[in-house]
Amino acid sequence: MFRDEINKALDVLKSGGLILYPTDTIWGIGCDATNAEAVAKVFALKQRAEAKSLIILLDSDNKLASYANDIPDVAYDLIEYAENPMTIVFSNAKNLAPNVINEDGSIGIRITSHEFCKELIQRFRKPIVSTSANISGQPSPKNFSFVAQEIKDGVDYIVNLEQDDHEEKKPSTIIKLEPDGKFAFIRK
Repeated sequence: MFRDEINKALDVLKSGGLILYPTDTIWGIGCDATNAEAVAKVFALKQRAEAKSLIILLDSDNKLASYANDIPDVAYDLIEYAENPMTIVFSNAKNLAPNVINEDGSIGIRITSHEFCKELIQRFRKPIVSTSANISGQPSPKNFSFVAQEIKDGVDYIVNLEQDDHEEKKPSTIIKLEPDGKFAFIRK
């Protein structure tokens, strides 16, 4: 079943579609982070202004330099020693859809430890968008049962894993990391 879910999600991502999927934090809406048309669909579904950036997931910190310039060494320490899922906002994003990047040129990246996400990204060979599965301004879904029908109807595929998990999860910690290594918490 796990393999089937990976393959179905891969097909949707490759065709520029949207998936609803479990992550190491809350349920997310995902797409190919290098496909501007797919990213635009995410903004439309969430009813969110494109000026607000999205988070992307990678499977390994080895790939950071492919999507952001100016990665200070402390980034690798933060990732290695984080006790909870952490998203780091890096300056000077690159090789991504322009509409996934913040107006200031930054991008939020989380190295996922979630088995499904890791395998999906490894097989896809590109980063995927991970934004909370909710309409902008509504509460983030703490588990699958909190995901609104409007979101479920708006995606091309709902991953059939962890839907019965009722543990209430929370979004990741977000840190803005400057090229000189200084950082500030955006969301704890």
